Amino acid sequence: MTAANPDGAPAWGERPYTAAVVLANGLIIQGYGVGAAGDAAGEVCFNTAITGYQEILTDPSYAGQIVMFTFPHIGNTGTTPEDIETTNLASASGVRGCILHAGVTEPSSYRSSQHLHQWLAARGIVGISGVDTRALTMLIREQGMPNAIIAHHPDGAFDFEALLAQARACPSMEGAELARTVTTAQSYDWGERVWGWNRGFLAQERPKFHVVAIDFGIKRNILRCLASVGCRVTVLPGYATAEEVLARDPDGVFLSNGPGDPAATGEYALPVIKSLVRSGIPVFGICLGHQLLGLALGARTVKMPHGHHGANHPVMDYTTGKVEITSMNHGFAVERASLPHGVEETHVSLFDGSNCGIRLKGQPVFSVQYHPEASPGPQDSHYLFTRFANLMRERKGLAAESERAFRLD
Repeated sequence: MTAANPDGAPAWGERPYTAAVVLANGLIIQGYGVGAAGDAAGEVCFNTAITGYQEILTDPSYAGQIVMFTFPHIGNTGTTPEDIETTNLASASGVRGCILHAGVTEPSSYRSSQHLHQWLAARGIVGISGVDTRALTMLIREQGMPNAIIAHHPDGAFDFEALLAQARACPSMEGAELARTVTTAQSYDWGERVWGWNRGFLAQERPKFHVVAIDFGIKRNILRCLASVGCRVTVLPGYATAEEVLARDPDGVFLSNGPGDPAATGEYALPVIKSLVRSGIPVFGICLGHQLLGLALGARTVKMPHGHHGANHPVMDYTTGKVEITSMNHGFAVERASLPHGVEETHVSLFDGSNCGIRLKGQPVFSVQYHPEASPGPQDSHYLFTRFANLMRERKGLAAESERAFRLD
């Protein structure tokens, strides 16, 4: 017995090819179309997470990229509006396409409200299944993340020469300023806390602090984690000025995750971050926010060969001596050797030794490369939001709280 596709056609392997991935080096991989029809160009990266495909596909940090999942069975639990991570629902999806091994089966979760195929189509995400993702992952590990074009043509007609030309014309991620394509267009307030089993998302009713979050492509669960440690959050666009931030009289400033080359975004963001650091207000950065903070403090960033994308990355926290399993999504990193005097390395990847965290000595300023909010991924690193809240408590003359899991009562 074979599984049926949403359009009623036989499962992959029993019909003509309707999709292809054409790499800039000339390699052509054919398969079966999923999601939106059409062509999309971008940088191909692989993600090793076993769960959370919907959170990954709605993470604005993937703007300009095609995500290949190494886990073979994607789509089995369907999709739900609760698992969308982007806050900017009016913008086009950040991710350009997705590459899958197995065909998508019918959803088997009580939370599902839509089949992954229809959900991808509605968001304009081009997908392909039937790909040997293991072989393509090995190629990326050996040769780096290639530019490519992913094409879904239901009639099976492809002009491979034209597709190859488009793949080769795709701009490099180095030098790409993408934060402006995913940031919010206007400020807004956030008060929703993290999800509780069979309770949904709870409201923040007793805020203790006011945090301004600068949105370079922020994820919903970051905002929920901030709310869960007592923060009322005001979100500002990534191009907000220091004057606009300070005019909100925040107790702390958060620098969000986001896509693209930090050096390119830094052309307008670094002067703002330098001013915020000089103000003495606690500053916390994640992912692109970490890279931008590193640049603002005098370090350099470098493009990684294949980056870190997954939910099983071990990181050492030098401040506690503990190892945590983390969620990561980045193709650039702060260069360890470039950290200037006064900037201390606090976290390091146990996979490859790359920098995963810094803090400014004597100042309430720190950041991490990975995603402590998870979604998807383990929740080992939620303590960092309490650490940020404790810096704000200290500035207000309040006693610190233990770095523990969030309370939902």
